[in-house]
Amino acid sequence: MPRRAFTCSLLLAASPLPALAAPAAGPNPILQGEDLFNLEVASDPQISPDGSRIAYVRRSNDVMTDRARPTIWLVDPKSGAQTPLVAGPGAHSQPRWSPDGKRLAYVSSAEGGAPQLFVRWMESGATAKVTGLPDSPSSIAWSPDGTRIAYVLNVPDEGAKLGKAPAKPEGANWAPALEVIDKVVYRADGGGYVKPGFDHIFMVSADGGAPRQLSYGPFHDGGPLAWTPDGNSILFSAVRTTNWEREPVNSEIYTLDVRTGAIAALTSRNGPDAAPVISPDGRTIAYLGFDDQLRGYENAQLYVMNRDGSNIRSLTKSLDRSVDKVEWAADGKSLYALYDDEGMNRVARVTLDGRMTTLATGLSGSGLDRPYSGGDFSVSKNGTLAITTGTTARPADISVWSGGKQRQLTRLNDEALSGKALGAVRTLSVTAPDGRTIPAWLVTPPNYAKGKRVPLILEIHGGPHTAYGPSFSTDAQLYAASGYAVLYTNPRGSTSYGADFANQIHHKYPGDDYGDLMAAVDSAIASGVADPDNLFVTGGSGGGVLTAWIVGKNDRFKAAATQKPVIDWTSFTLTADNTPFFAKYWFGKMPWEDPMAYWNRSPLSLVGNVKTPTLVVVGSEDYRTPVSEAEQYYSALQLRGVPTMLVKITGASHGGIAARPSQSAAKASAILAWFDRYKSKPAAAD
Repeated sequence: MPRRAFTCSLLLAASPLPALAAPAAGPNPILQGEDLFNLEVASDPQISPDGSRIAYVRRSNDVMTDRARPTIWLVDPKSGAQTPLVAGPGAHSQPRWSPDGKRLAYVSSAEGGAPQLFVRWMESGATAKVTGLPDSPSSIAWSPDGTRIAYVLNVPDEGAKLGKAPAKPEGANWAPALEVIDKVVYRADGGGYVKPGFDHIFMVSADGGAPRQLSYGPFHDGGPLAWTPDGNSILFSAVRTTNWEREPVNSEIYTLDVRTGAIAALTSRNGPDAAPVISPDGRTIAYLGFDDQLRGYENAQLYVMNRDGSNIRSLTKSLDRSVDKVEWAADGKSLYALYDDEGMNRVARVTLDGRMTTLATGLSGSGLDRPYSGGDFSVSKNGTLAITTGTTARPADISVWSGGKQRQLTRLNDEALSGKALGAVRTLSVTAPDGRTIPAWLVTPPNYAKGKRVPLILEIHGGPHTAYGPSFSTDAQLYAASGYAVLYTNPRGSTSYGADFANQIHHKYPGDDYGDLMAAVDSAIASGVADPDNLFVTGGSGGGVLTAWIVGKNDRFKAAATQKPVIDWTSFTLTADNTPFFAKYWFGKMPWEDPMAYWNRSPLSLVGNVKTPTLVVVGSEDYRTPVSEAEQYYSALQLRGVPTMLVKITGASHGGIAARPSQSAAKASAILAWFDRYKSKPAAAD
């Protein structure tokens, strides 16, 4: 349930998306679970300074290891010709061009062990390993003269001690030492229990040698890192206060003197300031942030300030959308900003007086299982943009924008998917009970015949402050291939429609979003596609919350599958991995200060009403919505005699529940098998 950085009447018409719809279904085979191993996705596009080459991360699936493996490829923006650059054994990521474009730094596990920093000389193809570290470096950044590379690395420490064990005799086989925990956040989804230590900034010669630690202290110093043009300082963000553990969104922009190690704060407001980038002349710093108003969601605005931290001003105050990334234009007169609008990422040029012009559209993220919005970009000195783009029929590829024209360069999945009959995706007009327009999309089965009613799966996104969009989704396509229509929506609380829309659920989630979802189902029925006697519901994380809430509110669904849900807000707040955040921003009070507010919004409070057969799904290593949430709901359903089963995805975290192709396919298959148990005979065509 991530927070974006920095958080019943209805219309009957359903309009198509011609540019995004799947190929017409014919005799082609449908998508199956084993096909997930053949899918590839592009991410992290890095265009060279002169715009002549794009390095990007190409993620493919290894059927023998059941894991995605990232490699680094080059693509020519003019011809679209591709070349594998770093594609041997291991995982390879974070390609970053040197300022002169003659070298490429990247992180690789080619030699086994922890991933290390490498540099490749592009003309000769020679490669040097620059580091030999105990852990993987991140946020790598070249110095302006190309002689040094800065990065972030975790520095271990001994951690808390309490008492003393007796001396162990030589050769004795004793139990491990006690594990003593004293941190507020002591475990992280995807990483497990946090090892003692702090993230700090390092610098190493680009030719290799001994690295030098630049920052110290009991704080986590984070990237992205930005060098000043003179090469004397590095900008970064961190929460460096005495109460940093309990202030999860109060980071500041800092400047670090690489010669002396002196650190000075450039911002000081209550709220997050992050992702600094400095203008080519070194006079102006751009960054992202917002004033913290203790709400569940705020738009991250694009700010600029003088090099010394003075004259702070927002350039996107009137945008009412969240800016996710920013880069300077080469002339320093404008910036390029990534933002999400109505479920689709875009790149705009923003001038220093706040004028905004949208350039690239249709950006897509690197996820596969569900249709979340997303995307990434980089810009060359001549203003050419490298971007990731996708459609409802294809995962993310590399495209280029230049001179007002946008071209797709790669087609990573044409061979894997062109022979498949995919479900077509159309927009669905939905009006909530209070008159709000609710964005929605409807996926119909391959070979769907107009007028035929088919079983419907309502698929609900997580967050809750995230957004679905017209993006590819293996879950939706696998469900459609099994004969179901799939309905997905952006109910109130979703991002990319403005701060007011996102905060309609502030301190009342679940709440009115329930009405939005029911209105969407009614619209799918009114469209003539959904069979009203064959309705099913599922969703993960925040969508798991709403799934459990829905079956506690009504019996209209034949079966449900709640995935990685929150069931009891009190137990969740005190066991989730981001402990300081949820009570403070989603409730305003601690559980013991207002227990009924927590209980009244907990799906567990409605379990006495549930009659719907409900499957419960969770990753066994989920530390965001801990396994105990799913298990207590499963137990409650069992005690009530409601048909249920518990499916645990072995070794999977919250964010990684669909990371391994076999588990992603098996999870979808389990949900379909559960729904098939309770599916009745299809209704006759209208």
